[in-house]
Amino acid sequence: MSDNHWDERNKADHPAAEALDNVRTKQEGKEWRLLERLVDGLYVEQRRSRRWGILFKSLTFLYLFALLGVGIFGGFSSESEPAVEEHTAVINIQGPISSSEEASADKIVGAMREAFEAENSKAVVLRINSPGGSPVQSGYIYDEVKRLRALYPEKKAYAVIVDIGASGAYYIAAAADEIYADKASLVGSIGVVAGGFGFVDLMEKVGVERRLYTAGEHKALLDPFSPQNDNETRLWQQVLDTTHRQFIEQVKKGRGDRLKDDEQLFTGLVWSGEQALELGLLDGLGSTSYVARELVGVEEIVDYTSQPDVWQKVLDRFSVTFAKTIATEMGLNGNTLQLK
Repeated sequence: MSDNHWDERNKADHPAAEALDNVRTKQEGKEWRLLERLVDGLYVEQRRSRRWGILFKSLTFLYLFALLGVGIFGGFSSESEPAVEEHTAVINIQGPISSSEEASADKIVGAMREAFEAENSKAVVLRINSPGGSPVQSGYIYDEVKRLRALYPEKKAYAVIVDIGASGAYYIAAAADEIYADKASLVGSIGVVAGGFGFVDLMEKVGVERRLYTAGEHKALLDPFSPQNDNETRLWQQVLDTTHRQFIEQVKKGRGDRLKDDEQLFTGLVWSGEQALELGLLDGLGSTSYVARELVGVEEIVDYTSQPDVWQKVLDRFSVTFAKTIATEMGLNGNTLQLK
């Protein structure tokens, strides 16, 4: 008791000492708060590192498990077992027709050969859902359909247009014995297009000088950074006209007298399935199932479309899983903005 009285009297007699104690108390409080924040930060960092460690270990495990599953259950061959029962063979032509896409001539031609060669396939259906693409790739496929039909005259080739079968896609369809589509499908667009941009005026405004060195009068044909040349424009139009003529010839060769005499037919216009039927671009309205059931007479359908290599499938799935997991860990799967 005496000590406490002494302290109180001492503080009362020495206000400076009391102020000093208050300062020390505040400093100690700041130090403790700083220490708490430091400890909390270390804890959060440690927890984050542990989560990332679990993430990568899990992904590694999933990857090895997928490879093991492929080896045990799927084998290391992407070829499917041949169908033993009678069936209608189907090959999907999906998306742009290009050497670098799924609808490339190499992949489609390989699938067609397998389908025609299959002992129990009774007919081949090209199921088309494509806006077109390369006239070269389309021409390769067209020629192969004709060649295979000659080798296997007992197996008819049908084309079925789903949402769209335009331009190069219709080029391919014209090789089939018969073409079918839905009444609302988009069909036709028998024409050729090429486009680009001209940046000459923009370069002048920005103050950029074009320096182009060539050997050959037309080596820089259609250069977007040079003024348009009327002579070169005519030359390029001749290329387009020639390609268009080839397109028209192949369509007429494939469709024959079924085409109606309409001046709009080869202008590049696209038609609905109902209109295309009236113009002779189609033989009827129907789906793949309709063709297999009603025309081929074999309702069983077997897909011969070329599939990605089994290893590519595994890597693609692994990449998707990895990306999704990273997004989840980084909090990118929540309320994020999307452009639609």
